[in-house]
Amino acid sequence: MTLHLVPVRFRDASAFVAMWHRHNRPPRGCKFCIGVADQTGTLRGVAIVGRPVARHLDNGQTLEVTRTATDGTPNANSMLYGAAWRAARALGYTRLITYTQAGETGASLRAAGWRVIAQRPARPGWTCPSRPRQTTGTEHIPRTLWEADPAA
Repeated sequence: MTLHLVPVRFRDASAFVAMWHRHNRPPRGCKFCIGVADQTGTLRGVAIVGRPVARHLDNGQTLEVTRTATDGTPNANSMLYGAAWRAARALGYTRLITYTQAGETGASLRAAGWRVIAQRPARPGWTCPSRPRQTTGTEHIPRTLWEADPAA
């Protein structure tokens, strides 16, 4: 199957994530989205890139791949991660990060040249007395922080 990158609107990327993502809902916003389609033009995967969720990483030079989702098409996810980094650099950003949950191999990230930066322990949740939040179902799961290779 031949794959190629396509532009995708946030609305369409969010709908794709809602349909295909294993454990997360679509994010609330983004800086840009990228799609990957097959030779017939059928959308096979999307990447949504936005500001870092962690406030201390939001320095104006860093973006985060907040979601990727595919329909299982081989190599689609790796293609999306590589394209996201090229697009972020073209926009002047110097760093692109993402997270995987414990149990996810990160094979697509490694194939795209990303590297592990840190292991994050499970969080009890994001709610606090000053800012209550709804649970998302991803609490209590350790995560791995990845970074696109700056030299790639």
